[in-house]
Amino acid sequence: MKKLMTLLLMVTFITIVACSKSDSGTTNNGSGSGTGGTTLNCNTIDSRFAAVVFPIIQNNCNSVGCHATGSSNGPGALTNFDQIKAAAAQIRSSVESGTMPKNGALTTAQKNAISCWVASGALNN
Repeated sequence: MKKLMTLLLMVTFITIVACSKSDSGTTNNGSGSGTGGTTLNCNTIDSRFAAVVFPIIQNNCNSVGCHATGSSNGPGALTNFDQIKAAAAQIRSSVESGTMPKNGALTTAQKNAISCWVASGALNN
């Protein structure tokens, strides 16, 4: 009984560690890469532009001194779909490397959503 409990605890621990996400780098699972050293399965991540990605960018990037209207920082203003799509690869790279946003930090879920949106073709969905 004691051996069974030990085995069960070990399996539970390994499962938790294997399923957790990290910010140390990701590998491509065929759906795109992302942040962290784990595989990013974009099939399970909501990365719709209008519902998920655009609000992240509005709340974290589209501010005075960063990427608001008239900005010349990096890719310039990020206030609408066309501007954001044109800068999609640069946004993804900056988010994955952790260099953006400068005035705060994105959660792993937010970084993954942006990475998956870009990997899926940066659609206006």
